[in-house]
Amino acid sequence: METVLKLCIIGAGGFVGAVLRYLVSSWVQYRSGSIVFPYGTMSGNLIGCFIIGLLTFLVENRSLLSPEARVFVLIGLLGAFTTFSTFGNETLGLIRDSRLDLAILNAGIQVVVGVTMVWLGRVLAALIWR
Repeated sequence: METVLKLCIIGAGGFVGAVLRYLVSSWVQYRSGSIVFPYGTMSGNLIGCFIIGLLTFLVENRSLLSPEARVFVLIGLLGAFTTFSTFGNETLGLIRDSRLDLAILNAGIQVVVGVTMVWLGRVLAALIWR
């Protein structure tokens, strides 16, 4: 698949995924009635994890999607819907490959360091734009 075409397919999937994420997470958050807990974000992440699990199984075992459809759905659509699904899929891949050490390292770094990086970004912004 040509690089420019691949990028266009990913971009189109990303557009669809971003819009779907907004619609789904907004709807769930509204329906939850909560102004404190991020049910909308959580639902997007969990739905994305379920879908990527379902589709990667079908791709691996049934050759379900063409290379173009895989790029559109798995990278573009789900990548924009939630990168957490990719994180979950890659971590499970490490577990399936009997690399529990790397799976734990991956999960630990991304969760702990990710939250820390959000905090550091906020601290830096507060220092610069007081």
